[in-house]
Amino acid sequence: MAESNLRNANLRNTLLIAADLRGADLSKADLRDAVLSEADLSGALLSEAIGVTNEGLEKDAKSLEGATMPNGQKYEDWLKDGERHKEDGENDGSS
Repeated sequence: MAESNLRNANLRNTLLIAADLRGADLSKADLRDAVLSEADLSGALLSEAIGVTNEGLEKDAKSLEGATMPNGQKYEDWLKDGERHKEDGENDGSS
């Protein structure tokens, strides 16, 4: 399924365990209750995907390298933003 066009697809309740979804267009796909454990989502487009979160994908997927996350950010940029927010939170109490 690598580089597949699954835009707007109904993949609700689908078992996609260890699926090769590299470069797949999953924009606006319904992924509610889909199981993406160990799925390779490298370079996948997940913009506006339904039923998944950036955090959930990071926890479950084998790889998200170069993926566009549901919020529209590239995975690497989302990670950097998360680190920045984490550092800001750690520094909030120090004066």
